Amino acid sequence: MRLIISFLLFFVLNNVVSQEKKALTEQEYLLLQNKIRLNINVNVDSAVVYANKMAKSDNFKHLAFAEGALSYLNQLKGNSAKSKESYQLAFKYLNKMPESREKTEIKSYLYNYGGLGEWKRGNFSKALENYQEGMKLSMEIRDIVQIVKFKTNISSINNAVGNYRLAIKNLRQLDEFVDKNESVYTKEQFLNTKSNINLSLAGAYENYYVKNLKERTLLDSSEYFYNKTISYSKNFADNKIVAKLSLGNIYSWKKDYVKAEKTYYDIIFLADQNKMPDMVCLANYNLGDIYYTTKKYDKALVFFKKTDSISAITKTNEVDYLKSNYYQAKIYNILKEPDLAYKHSKIYLDNYEKSEAKLNDQVLEVNYKLGVGGLTDEMLSIQEKYKYDVFLNKALKVFYVVLFVAIVFLLIKNIRDKNKAHKKMNALIEEFKANLEKKSQVETIEQEHEQEEVVFEPEEIQLKKENVNLSIDEAKENKIVEKLLALESKHEYLNADFTLPYVAKKIKTNTTYLSYVVNKRFGKSFGEYSNELKINYVINEMITNHMYRKYSTQAIAESVGFKNAVSFAKSFRKRTGVSPAQFANNI
Repeated sequence: MRLIISFLLFFVLNNVVSQEKKALTEQEYLLLQNKIRLNINVNVDSAVVYANKMAKSDNFKHLAFAEGALSYLNQLKGNSAKSKESYQLAFKYLNKMPESREKTEIKSYLYNYGGLGEWKRGNFSKALENYQEGMKLSMEIRDIVQIVKFKTNISSINNAVGNYRLAIKNLRQLDEFVDKNESVYTKEQFLNTKSNINLSLAGAYENYYVKNLKERTLLDSSEYFYNKTISYSKNFADNKIVAKLSLGNIYSWKKDYVKAEKTYYDIIFLADQNKMPDMVCLANYNLGDIYYTTKKYDKALVFFKKTDSISAITKTNEVDYLKSNYYQAKIYNILKEPDLAYKHSKIYLDNYEKSEAKLNDQVLEVNYKLGVGGLTDEMLSIQEKYKYDVFLNKALKVFYVVLFVAIVFLLIKNIRDKNKAHKKMNALIEEFKANLEKKSQVETIEQEHEQEEVVFEPEEIQLKKENVNLSIDEAKENKIVEKLLALESKHEYLNADFTLPYVAKKIKTNTTYLSYVVNKRFGKSFGEYSNELKINYVINEMITNHMYRKYSTQAIAESVGFKNAVSFAKSFRKRTGVSPAQFANNI
């Protein structure tokens, strides 16, 4: 009898296990794959359900894809440890697959999910490595759909590190490429891809405008591409909401506050319907910002307080919380309510350092209409103005008074020390700039030949030989110089393809004439002339842009068109005498 019972139990357990793990059909796998992709940015919980359902298969391909998707989904939910665990498991299943086109395809998907996970963790360089590795695999099997995804993601990296011109150039080319290859997509895939590209393109134009506020055409371009995103996003709520929210920002930039206000109210409704509290929070902050700007302080306070409440729940809207308290302090200062002004200025100051560090690490300044870097001094003045009144009103104990004064003293001392350091660095920078200018004026071609040996590319050596007996009339020389200066003013030299043949073609001359004129007028080879422009641009950006100083050497090198960080660092050291990192640290 016991033997029979044991056998029955074994049979039942065996059936349960076999039911838990069974291979999905290819149709079921593709259906789940599509559901995961469509829900991954709209409804994370639903995407997790579909991924876990796929993970019940006993097919290694299905398991690898499911764990790869879960690695990104877990990161979206803020669980980095589980995300990394799923990613390792995905490759474990992948390695059990036989070598085939399918295996290469799945591996490229995993690299994409890995890059997205690193992106969310703020590791842009690691994300870029994943995208580049994945793109190699996709190109190997000619997977056009996946190649486009990788290129879009790489453009987002360029956008995040401030390389807006390159991001715009690549995304526009990619948009045309997708149109030419529409046949490889399903209708839904095509619309989703066009939506993603146009959203990234609009964001790049908007962020570029933030750095060039006089270039209003950039804002118009941004508005155009956000509207295009919306037209492609009827079935993609996440992109539609982000695009509409950004359009509200565009209207605010253009001071069309009525239109911006209506847009933000629409966003609150849409984001709430689609369970996107972070977007609801951001829309509330933007409404508060509009009402503050239009001096409707009571209404502004209502929306800033909503921002605070929602950000406490989402844990992803730290910057909105920080800035809302900044404006609340300003409003209460205007309304002459010292207790509340002090309270919110203190919240701002207590959270500023932490928020600033996080913003710098993740390079998120491009995602917000207003920066937070220059607000501290004003908050300090409000805090200084009211701290003693608050102390008297609250009748704090002596212990707290001493503690408070000590904190303020250290804070002021820290600020003074920083100011002294800044003054000293400013003097050094001015001296450095003056020396560079003086050096460029007194240097001549003969001195360069006497002081150092210049290495030329084979083409440049031949051109120098030709230049010996070459003669061009002055009017033609002036025309070439004029066109070169026009390219300089447009920062064309930041492109990687700013080479002698490219520029000669661009200004409608030949390489021999161009090399001759550069040698004669600037006293250097074209390569040296190009490198000097790039390095001078980097020095200027480092001096004037605090975010730029925090970029990696690789990112800076790419932003000015160098092929690799090594050659850039060598050129930078030759020009300045120090490495890019040392120069940034000194500033």
